[in-house]
Amino acid sequence: MQFFSTRDQNRKVTSSQAIAQGLSDEGGLFVPESFPQVDVKALCGLDYPALAAAVVREYLTDYNPAFLTEATRSTYGAAFGGKAGYLAPVEGDTYALELWHGPTCAFKDYALQLMPKLLVEAKKNLGRTEKTLILVATSGDTGKAALDGYHDIPGVEIAVFYPTGGTSEIQRLQMATQEGANVAVYAVRGNFDDAQTGVKKVFGDKAIAAELEKRNIRLSSANSINWGRLVPQIVYYFAAYAQLLKAGKITFGDEVDFCVPTGNFGDILAGYYAKQMGLPVGKLVCASNENNVLTDFLTTGTYTAKREFFKTTSPSMDILVSSNLERLLYHVTGSDAEVAGFMQQLAATGSYTVRPETLAAIQETFSCGWSSEDEVAGEIRSRYEKDGYLCDTHTAVAFHVAAQKKRQGVPMVVLSTASPFKFPRSVLSALGKAAPENDFEAMQQLETATGHAAPASLAALRSKPERFDTVIAPAQIAEVALGYQA
Repeated sequence: MQFFSTRDQNRKVTSSQAIAQGLSDEGGLFVPESFPQVDVKALCGLDYPALAAAVVREYLTDYNPAFLTEATRSTYGAAFGGKAGYLAPVEGDTYALELWHGPTCAFKDYALQLMPKLLVEAKKNLGRTEKTLILVATSGDTGKAALDGYHDIPGVEIAVFYPTGGTSEIQRLQMATQEGANVAVYAVRGNFDDAQTGVKKVFGDKAIAAELEKRNIRLSSANSINWGRLVPQIVYYFAAYAQLLKAGKITFGDEVDFCVPTGNFGDILAGYYAKQMGLPVGKLVCASNENNVLTDFLTTGTYTAKREFFKTTSPSMDILVSSNLERLLYHVTGSDAEVAGFMQQLAATGSYTVRPETLAAIQETFSCGWSSEDEVAGEIRSRYEKDGYLCDTHTAVAFHVAAQKKRQGVPMVVLSTASPFKFPRSVLSALGKAAPENDFEAMQQLETATGHAAPASLAALRSKPERFDTVIAPAQIAEVALGYQA
């Protein structure tokens, strides 16, 4: 399997190169040359680690299959407490795919616990010995998951950039207290898009790359712009389908719809790849918060990033530039020139419009909706009071939209992307309780109010010392990169 850039089909690389490099030289994203067709029924009989190995093997064809088997087995075992890809019944034929049972209590763990192993092996496959500098822009969850996955990995340095005031206090502390000699964390003045743009500029700066290369350092990414982030996320769509099949809730071949809370369009794109591989996915429902740029695009065909930005209670989705949409546009249009044109328009004007036939093709698979802040709070409360199900703010966005888009007789799986205890003040307030200013006090009160226990890794943050408190401007991200030595 080869991969090529969304903006230049002539730039072909192996999966090892795609993962090691992260982003194509001209700024495009790597996509697979084809969608492998798999025996879905056979895959549904595997446990999660074996399923993961089977799926990623289809794309990472230059990796040793024995390595992938061992890597997935060691990744999706104890760290996920036996709940990798756990599907929880909620109401009728609506389910929650709980993706937050990993070390950092967010769905990003599925990729970022495996991805460091893939990167180290990619360098071996390529015979590369340079230091890898990973730059990560995060709206909250990716940062901690990447730091946890890459800390103290030999030959790797990682720097994470998050927007000031753009995360929950728990998310901030997860990053600020991170252990490891090879990690660094910076707060960036502005929002996530400012941080992401700053990181992308570094990747696109040939002078920076040349200077780092003199020091035997190469840049890479851990954001979902890296193919190594996306491929592990395909797996849990198969896992959800397998559990419905095993429980007798569907017959093989029946369609299942998925509702995904998303800002950067990576998690839902993984569902698109699963469908292209043969999984009977019906509709992929894109759920947005008040930063509903994706809802507008999927409805009208016009993407407009220059718009009012809202800080919401679901901060991981407070994104106006959805990077992975570029991959979908390529798959639907088949034109690198057209995609490159869209991205140029976006950079120059903050907007682009696709052809009507392109929008129609996207709408065959994708549906969409968004939730206001009041609707998110109401969903948390009603879901708990009605079903006894406690969810976080991002999952509540999806539950609200899922109810609007539910098709009669078709199971709906809502991707639950984070533990409610990562956002204890927001969840507690939604339940009608007075939330204290301190997140840890809120966490304790949420435990008392619901009888649910906070994950130990979150509760432990209270006693960990903060290591990182530097605040920088977006333009200084380049200075950070140039500050590294081999």
